[in-house]
Amino acid sequence: MNDIRIVSFGYLHGEPPAAHLTLDLRHHFRDPHVSPELRHMTAADEPVRQAVLGTPGITGLVAAVAAAVTAFTSGPSAGPVTVADGCAGGRHRAPAFAQALADRLTDDGHTVTLQHRDMHRPVVDR
Repeated sequence: MNDIRIVSFGYLHGEPPAAHLTLDLRHHFRDPHVSPELRHMTAADEPVRQAVLGTPGITGLVAAVAAAVTAFTSGPSAGPVTVADGCAGGRHRAPAFAQALADRLTDDGHTVTLQHRDMHRPVVDR
């Protein structure tokens, strides 16, 4: 199947990357940043992934976005599709969601490239 590029990012670190689909995860899903024990972790850490993926609605959003990506790749001008998903700092929600989406799309037979633009950046004080 066509190549899919997924980029997670933090709105506090700049403009969203160019994409066919851009998702803003800042207001509707649990933010691990508010938990002192999770704040300095990233989506590379299991407790953060559990907190994000345990948020009501997130698995439904992964499924819906995977379906949208498949629709894009099925169109008459099918080609590579880029999905950008962002949260505030780009360390927790966005990269955890991006990994879950990448896993789902890979399981569906797509070739996926995953980039975490801001996960390496320091925690933003807010």
